Amino acid sequence: MADRLFVDTWAWLVLANDRDPAFERLSTIRALAARERTLWVTTDYVLDETMTRLFSAAPFSQARRYMEGIFTASREGALNIEHVTPDRFTRAWRLRLRYHDKSPISFTDLTSFVVMQELGLQRVLTADAHFVQIGMGFLPVP
Repeated sequence: MADRLFVDTWAWLVLANDRDPAFERLSTIRALAARERTLWVTTDYVLDETMTRLFSAAPFSQARRYMEGIFTASREGALNIEHVTPDRFTRAWRLRLRYHDKSPISFTDLTSFVVMQELGLQRVLTADAHFVQIGMGFLPVP
C-alpha cells in the first residue's frame, strides 16, 4: 500500500495562499509527496470547510481554479476524497459526546478523526493542535 497522508482544512487553505508563512514549507511537502507517490486523503467535510472559507476570502475565479485543481488530483488518483457516511457521522457524534470537555474541536475534525482511525492513518498535514489533544495517536506534519 502506498504511503498516505491525511490533509486537513488548514493545509488546503495554506496551499491556496502563497502569502501564508507556511506556504513554502507545505509546497515542499506537496512536491515530495508527488515524487514519492504519497496518496493524500481528505474528506468531503474538510473540503466543505475549505470551500466555505476559501470562497469567502479569495476572488471567485481564483477559488474555483484552486478547487478544480483538487478535484483533478482526485480524478487522477493523487487524492482520495472520503465521504462522511451516515455510519461515520454517527461515530463522530459519539466522539462529540465522549469528548464533551473539548468543545472547541469542530465536528469536521471529529469526522476526520473517525475516517483517519478507520483507514489506519496516523500522519496528518495540519497545524491544528486538536489532532494531538484528542489523544488518538495522530502525528501532525510538518
